[in-house]
Amino acid sequence: MILARIRGIIVLIQFTISVAFVVIGMYTFKNHVHKIIKLWMRLQIYFLGITFEQVGKMDETCDMVIMNHQSLLDIIVIEHIHNKHLAWVGKKEITNLIFFGHIMKAPDMITIDRENKTGLLKLIKDAKDRLSKNRPIAIFPEGTRGDGKTMGSFKPGAAMVANKLNLRVQPLIIINTKNILDSQKLDANPGVVKIIYLDPVQADKTTNWYKDTEEKMREILSIEMKKEL
Repeated sequence: MILARIRGIIVLIQFTISVAFVVIGMYTFKNHVHKIIKLWMRLQIYFLGITFEQVGKMDETCDMVIMNHQSLLDIIVIEHIHNKHLAWVGKKEITNLIFFGHIMKAPDMITIDRENKTGLLKLIKDAKDRLSKNRPIAIFPEGTRGDGKTMGSFKPGAAMVANKLNLRVQPLIIINTKNILDSQKLDANPGVVKIIYLDPVQADKTTNWYKDTEEKMREILSIEMKKEL
């Protein structure tokens, strides 16, 4: 416990310092933002002592990636393994942060104001813009972090964007990231991240694809958690 806390503090210091260099680099070399992000994520994976177990394969032709959310590490992991320049959807509150907000601003990620009724319309517009630049949309349909053992209900945003823009969606499950990096408790431990790829789904508002995918993801996560008991 004490060792995990010490590691967590070291990770926080390292992350904060590296963010400064990365943000400066992204603003300075705007044509190489994705390369800078990939290099940064590779550094984080190495620094945290992470190895991977992958079940199935990522379909990088998909327009959207949806996944469960439990840790800041989720973003680092997916950025590390996906080869394209993802456009992450995050809360507007993140961009309002004086320093860390530039993590979203510099690489032109997508922000959504959940208190604004026009937020979803802007989300669709921004998603269409990023897709036109060959940037798949990455979104946590739960809208917030969970405990790593269960999944919350999916919010409508991801479905609205996918249905409106006729997107092909890659669902996946991430296991064990919260045990490796719990940013709320400031605990960090080396370990294995397991990623389970579901079959891609074509979004269609005339079907129950979103609800079916949510149930399938929840079922897989539940099975994985029972294995750990």
